[in-house]
Amino acid sequence: MDKHSIEQRSKNMRAVKSKNTGIEVRLRKALWKEGVRYRLNNPDIIGKPDISIKKYKIAIFCDSEFWHGKDWERKKFEIKSRRNFWWYKIEKNIKRDQFVNETLKKNGWTVLRFWGEDIKNDLQSCVDNVIEVIQRKDK
Repeated sequence: MDKHSIEQRSKNMRAVKSKNTGIEVRLRKALWKEGVRYRLNNPDIIGKPDISIKKYKIAIFCDSEFWHGKDWERKKFEIKSRRNFWWYKIEKNIKRDQFVNETLKKNGWTVLRFWGEDIKNDLQSCVDNVIEVIQRKDK
């Protein structure tokens, strides 16, 4: 059973952002500081990457652990209420992410996915990873 009322849960879920999340903003600011220029949520690119660098065909996604199912086979059992709903939803997100990755790669894109905790705990490694891909493609 949910420990929140229906109204409170609804309010909480409405507050979940899909754009300009804290992890996205942190990564974007760090990339901008390094001179990396990009476009946000480009609808012309499948999956609408959080950050895209069209010149180098790089699509960057900042994935939160819950919504994108990090360690899903272990973590899914931590969900206590509405398991069928949440399992279906998260597994659908995982499949969509895989489809987006495969489609972009088939079209010559490099796909970078960073977990939120990696952006929070080791931002510089994420930035270095992006810069390394740019340098490799710049040759």
